[in-house]
Amino acid sequence: MLLSEYDYNLPEELIAQMPADKRENSKMMVLNRKDRTICHKHFYDIVDLIEPNSLLVMNNTKVLPARLIGHKDTGAKIEVFLLKQYDNIDPRPLRERENFVSERSELTKFGEGYLWQVLIKPSKRVKPDTIIKISDELSVRAIKRLEENGEWLVELLFKGDNVLDILHRNGNIPLPPYIERKIPNDDLKKLDFERYQTVYAKDEGSVAAPTAGLHFTKEILKKLQDKGVELCEVTLNVGLGTFRPVQCENILEHKMHSETFEISAKAADQINKAKQEGRTIIAVGTTTVRTLETAFQQFGKICECHSASELFIYPPYEFKVIDKLITNFHLPKSTLLMLVSALAGKDFIFEAYKEAIENKYRFFSYGDCMFISY
Repeated sequence: MLLSEYDYNLPEELIAQMPADKRENSKMMVLNRKDRTICHKHFYDIVDLIEPNSLLVMNNTKVLPARLIGHKDTGAKIEVFLLKQYDNIDPRPLRERENFVSERSELTKFGEGYLWQVLIKPSKRVKPDTIIKISDELSVRAIKRLEENGEWLVELLFKGDNVLDILHRNGNIPLPPYIERKIPNDDLKKLDFERYQTVYAKDEGSVAAPTAGLHFTKEILKKLQDKGVELCEVTLNVGLGTFRPVQCENILEHKMHSETFEISAKAADQINKAKQEGRTIIAVGTTTVRTLETAFQQFGKICECHSASELFIYPPYEFKVIDKLITNFHLPKSTLLMLVSALAGKDFIFEAYKEAIENKYRFFSYGDCMFISY
C-alpha cells in the first residue's frame, strides 16, 4: 500500500482550464470491468449506456462562493477560503462572548453558528484578532490557527440578514488551484458560477463541486427518466480534503477529512428497494459512493440519516451498495484515484489513464469523464 504506486505523469496541457463548450459534449471513456475493455464515447451517449430500471444516484450539494479576497488595515491583500462551519460552535450570542468588540453591530447568525474553518493566504501575514475586510458589508476576524492542519478558525462579520446573498455579492466560486486563474473578469465569473455547479444542485454547503455531475443536462436526465431510469438524490457537502493528495508514503496512515452527508427517507427507500430487487445502482461521482458506502457501514443498510463520512476506500475494498460509477479523471496520489482503483482494479485503471493521456482526454474538475461498468 505505497503512495508511489498511485502516481502517474500528466502533461500539463491536459489539465482542463475551461469547461467543455456544452456539458454533454465531454468525452467519456467506458470501462468494462468484466472483459477489461475500453471504448471511447461522448457523455451524451450515457443515455444509451444506462439500462432501463437502473437507479442513478446523484449528489445534489451546491457550491458556495467560498473564495473571498480582502485586505488588512495595512492594505495587504489576503485571500480567505471558506472550508466548513466550525464543529464546536459557541452557543452564546456574539455580545456575550469574550473579546467581542461592541461596535460590530447588525451581525447575523449563519446556519448553526458564526465560526468557520478557513484557509488564509498568505497565512504568515495574519495574527489572532486580525480583521480582514472583504467589503463594506463583510469582514473576517481571525481567531486562532488550528495547529493540527494549518487551517484557521475565523468569525464571519456581516451586515444584513442573509449571509448567502452577501457571499454571492462578495465571493468567488472556489476553483481548484490547478485551474490557473487570477480574479476572473465578469464573463469568466459568470461562467464559473454556472458551470462549476450541477444542474440539479440544491442547498449550498460545498467548497468543491461533485464534478462527475457537471456533465449532466436537464435534457439528459429527462431522457433517462423517459427510458425508465429512476433518479435519486443524496447530499454530501464536499470539502477540500477530498481532493488533497495523500502525504504519507504508507497510505494506511492517511486520515480522511470528515464530510457531512444526508440521506432522506425517500432516497433510502429508493436505494433499498433497488438493492432488494437486484437492480443496478449507478453512482454519479466518488462523493455519492462515499455517502452510500459510509451509510451502509454505519447502519448495516441505507436509512434516513444525517451523519459524517471519514471513509477511505482503497483496494481491495468490497463495495456493498454501488454497482457502476460515473467519475472524472483524478489527481495522482489522491484518495479518489485509490477509490476508482478499488472498483475497477488498479492495473486496469492505470491502463485506462494511460490510454486517456494518449487520446488527449481533458483531466480533473472541468475535464472529461469515465463510466466504469461491469
